[in-house]
Amino acid sequence: MSQRIVSFVMSGGVGSRLWPLSREDNPKQFHDFSGDGSMLARTLRRLTARPDRETPIFLIASERHAERVHADLAGIDLAGGGPLFEPTGRNTAAAVALASLRTLSEYGDELVLVVPSDHEISTPRQFWLSIEAGAAAANSGRLVVFGLKPAQPETGYGYIEVAADRGGVFDVSRFVEKPDLATARAYLDAGTFYWNTGIFLFRAGAMRDAFAALAPDIWQATEAAYKAATSDLSGLYMPLELYSEIPSISIDYAIMERAKDIAMVPAGFRWNDLGSWQSLLDVGPSDKDGNVIVGDVVAIDCENSYIRGDGRLLSAIGMKDVAIVSTADATFVAPVSRSQHVKKIVEQLEKSGRLETRFTPAHDHVIESGAWRQRVHHWLFDETLPLWSTSGVDERHGGFHEALGFDASPLMKPKRMRTQARQVYAFAVAKERGWDGPADRLIAHGIDFMAGRGRTDRGGWVRTLNIDGSVADPVEDAYDHSCVLLALAHAHISGHPDALRLGEETFAFLDAHLEDSRMTGFLETSDGEGERRSNPHMHLLEAFLAWHQATGERAYLRRASRIIDLFRSHFFDAESWTLGEYFDDGWKPVAGEKGAWTEPGHHFEWASLLVDFAARSGQTELTAFARKLYASAVANGLNRATGLSYGAVSRQGLPLDTVSRSWPQAEAIKAAIALDGSGGPDLKPEIEARVGRLFRWHIDPAPLGLWIDRIDERGRSLATDVPASIFYHLVCALMQYLDGTAGEIGAR
Repeated sequence: MSQRIVSFVMSGGVGSRLWPLSREDNPKQFHDFSGDGSMLARTLRRLTARPDRETPIFLIASERHAERVHADLAGIDLAGGGPLFEPTGRNTAAAVALASLRTLSEYGDELVLVVPSDHEISTPRQFWLSIEAGAAAANSGRLVVFGLKPAQPETGYGYIEVAADRGGVFDVSRFVEKPDLATARAYLDAGTFYWNTGIFLFRAGAMRDAFAALAPDIWQATEAAYKAATSDLSGLYMPLELYSEIPSISIDYAIMERAKDIAMVPAGFRWNDLGSWQSLLDVGPSDKDGNVIVGDVVAIDCENSYIRGDGRLLSAIGMKDVAIVSTADATFVAPVSRSQHVKKIVEQLEKSGRLETRFTPAHDHVIESGAWRQRVHHWLFDETLPLWSTSGVDERHGGFHEALGFDASPLMKPKRMRTQARQVYAFAVAKERGWDGPADRLIAHGIDFMAGRGRTDRGGWVRTLNIDGSVADPVEDAYDHSCVLLALAHAHISGHPDALRLGEETFAFLDAHLEDSRMTGFLETSDGEGERRSNPHMHLLEAFLAWHQATGERAYLRRASRIIDLFRSHFFDAESWTLGEYFDDGWKPVAGEKGAWTEPGHHFEWASLLVDFAARSGQTELTAFARKLYASAVANGLNRATGLSYGAVSRQGLPLDTVSRSWPQAEAIKAAIALDGSGGPDLKPEIEARVGRLFRWHIDPAPLGLWIDRIDERGRSLATDVPASIFYHLVCALMQYLDGTAGEIGAR
């Protein structure tokens, strides 16, 4: 048996040049463009086709795509290899270093072959002949690349310039980036330039030495992560905190463009990186007029065109040399000669906060809007509201219990003002939505307890009461006052006789004691000390909008606009599309991890409120901010194993709090509902999927009328009780879902 070659497939790219089909959550390597399986599966099968040779096959992929990866690995003999999962993308230098480390630790200083997962190579025998032709040079310690003789002046590929020919293996003079058309023509005429296929062959030790000389920081950081990795039957998992420390740079920049004595073997196989719709036209099965037709398409008098319809019927007449790609939520049309420029479209969509670049509508999960109506209606009106309107009410001491056990018995805990207010708010919303329970009595019961026991001498509201109603914590907190104002607004809508007066008194206190004297938002507490947070301001915005709804007075919109100004100027980071949580007195992010702390659940809440304010004020440009917040939370804030929102992630999308609570899932539903009618994509399938996840993980495993509030990253319950403060999140989100799907299937 000839020398072992340990093969590694890199599967971390997004493939934005094939948008709208390829997206962040479903990149091109997972697509089937030939009818013969995904590009990843075809790459793996090609590597298994090395004749009579030992070739362990490993896959370096994103942990977020683990489920897709395992599906493509099914039935493929990896000869002792397996997947290595990256918790976050760190570019190709990290992947090559990881491949070298794995080989050295498992097999010693053997040959390593690194290939992309998303290239079209239809001649596996010729592929392996070319690889074997480079083995001698690689064994001698050279880093070997593979170049393809250009057939035309191509501007979408990188190039390799070669010098001396040493028996079919060329010395590399330099690597050059993608050229303009004139330069590409000059390269073609020169005869010494080859297309760079992005395939590498080397001894593991030689690559280790190259990193040691040229990029030791990358090697050392990757080695630390590799040594701390954990493994199970599904693959090897790198620890996030260590892997994220690896510098993010391509292998070309880190090593290949700086190393000496690089060798190039001319590729004797058919190759296409499928980097544009033009390339798919070149390699796809064409009809007599040169068209590649995919999907439900009717094309008349069309020539040399790539026409693809995924979903609805697509029809075209008289098209020539064009690419037309239609998915369920987006359509792309361009001359095939300019189809590489789709990245410009993607960049424009990203800037405007469009979601179509980030995720694919979940058609395989949800067929019809309103699919969850019957379950939601039953849970709200037959299980949850009856339980919390009885077991959740403290009939002895007043107010509402702070939490219930999983046997629905009340737990004797201090009563936070925000929880009392939220219960009032939830019952008022239930009344507004047609609940025939004792809402008026419950609203009055809650307000009597709050106003009778929880007022301060200055007209504010205390933070916490003891079970018997005595004051436990007298601090006047902005967060609590926002919840009180929200509750009073909806109590006023529901007809409570004192809600308006209490609201006016609370606004007077807010202005006198909690407003920053510099007119830059509100203080955390009336003593003015401590860090500043965006979260109380978000809830004050929610309260101001509720009072505008309750009274129609534009003065409340003016109050809201000041919060919006803070959002624009300080809270929102335009580069990362994230929202900061913790700030100093000058509204600068605090130092350390807290300054980078973002909460996906708050992104969803802000998205809903921005859409609401935009509709009331006419500031329609705020909808783009809402889309960006939603897109950021979806792209970086979700646990890939459960689909649930993490507690917190960094501005770079690294998980900081891996617990998934129930309230962010409810807020994600509200955000998707708000954005669904705002001029972007059809989010109805997304709404159904999010309702489904809320029930799958948080509601269905719990006893009737209750929920599992805390779930770990593996989907296991961490909950010891059921906090009443979450009740309003669930009730309001699911009531909005019922509103939005009224008239759909299952409507009641």
